[in-house]
Amino acid sequence: MKPLISLSNRIMQRYLPDPFLFVVILTLVVFGLGLIFTDSTSIQMVQFWGEGFWALLAFSMQMVLVLVTGYVLASSPIFKRFLGFLASFAKSPGSAIVIVTVVSMIASWINWGFGLVIGALFAKELAKRVKNVDYRLLIASAYSGFVVWHAGFSGSIPLSIATEGHPFQDLIGVISTGDTIFASFNLIIVAVLFVVLPITARLLMPSKDETVTVDPSLFNETAAAVETEALTPAEKMENSMVLSMVIGILGVIFLGYYFVKNGFALNLDIVNFLFLFLGILFHGTPKRFLAAVQEAIKGASGIVIQFPFYAGIMGMMTASGLAVVMSEAFVSISNDVTFYFFAFISAGIVNFFVPSGGGQWAVQAPIMLDAAQTLDASVAKTAMAVAWGDAWTNLIQPFWALPALAIAGLKAKDIMGYCVFILVISGIVISLGLLFL
Repeated sequence: MKPLISLSNRIMQRYLPDPFLFVVILTLVVFGLGLIFTDSTSIQMVQFWGEGFWALLAFSMQMVLVLVTGYVLASSPIFKRFLGFLASFAKSPGSAIVIVTVVSMIASWINWGFGLVIGALFAKELAKRVKNVDYRLLIASAYSGFVVWHAGFSGSIPLSIATEGHPFQDLIGVISTGDTIFASFNLIIVAVLFVVLPITARLLMPSKDETVTVDPSLFNETAAAVETEALTPAEKMENSMVLSMVIGILGVIFLGYYFVKNGFALNLDIVNFLFLFLGILFHGTPKRFLAAVQEAIKGASGIVIQFPFYAGIMGMMTASGLAVVMSEAFVSISNDVTFYFFAFISAGIVNFFVPSGGGQWAVQAPIMLDAAQTLDASVAKTAMAVAWGDAWTNLIQPFWALPALAIAGLKAKDIMGYCVFILVISGIVISLGLLFL
């Protein structure tokens, strides 16, 4: 297996472009496919692209805050000690790879934004403590846990169809999460992945000669010093814990109110709110907090510049009908046995071009739900097949890897050689589960 891993890494290092170039190429590919497979003209495709370009602005800001607030929280003294405690259980490179995969999967199953950040931050902590561990594989393993997010508490598709008044209620009614997230077939797939993925990641460890390590000292952040002499009134406020404690406690009070009212219902805004105000409290003073923010924001450039291009791609895919054409092609070759499998595969392909669970469901749902009813298939399982497909190809989609890569200080080509193997293995597990459970 090691020769294949080595070959995969060499191919990715040589041929996988920077994520910005990847999205530019993807834009041109979708533009061409729209001209070939739909009746859209070149002027219309340009129009669809431009009109969709800014559709993800709110989401882009949320992702920037996921990165920044997560980094700020993790760089606080208290959280560093907590991550250090977890990292102390890793006694060898192999155990580090297994532990980071499991922790990332647990965090991603709870909430996808939480998982993206925690996995990468924990991987960095392990890299500081465990000698001779391949840093690329460590980050790839942390990112691999993201594959279970759409089958967990923050899965946008199962949560959508469980909500009164969802767009397809007239067609399928309201479907409880007991039939989707907590259905036996879904829980079995998740459980198997919790066993298979850590083992797979462990088997992907390169030979000693090809192991890429990092100098642990590169991860040491210098906290802002607290000044004590000749302070102006403004400087006294910047170095005072009082303001941080007051505003931080207000944030905690709101979180307590939210969880009492809504239960443990995490969404991206609440995750960011949690990270932000814990970061304010844990850093102690405004000066230390702002120094951490300034350091964190350096890694957000990829998100800021690339997400609008993905929004443009999504605009072309949906407005031209190209996403519908792709979905219908797979439905046409399905029967009552293979339907869930092909729903999963089609969703995985569409996910490359429409990297949004909610957006993808809006496009694919009419075709998939109609086909499910025609074939007398389970609507709930159909929805989860699409959800799994959406999560699956994220493993090789730079769009979702950007926050983790920014935290890690790596490029997409550094981890994708490993992610390809994880994609194949997880795809087999999910496919078998959808076919036979």
